Amino acid sequence: MTQGASGQAVLHYGDGEFAVLKPGRFVTCAVSGRAIPLEALRYWSPRLQEPYASPAEAFQRMAQMP
Repeated sequence: MTQGASGQAVLHYGDGEFAVLKPGRFVTCAVSGRAIPLEALRYWSPRLQEPYASPAEAFQRMAQMP
């Protein structure tokens, strides 16, 4: 897939919001590797700067942290 508006976006994850650094249509879940359309993105970690496809993946990642 091509980069840019039709490819993978690059985001900065904040508390309760994210900023688009590079336009795209999706990001990749840090745990499952699944593509997440930006309009469906609801879970991420500001501390780790990574997105998650669902609460299950977010919980899995948080359980791994010290």
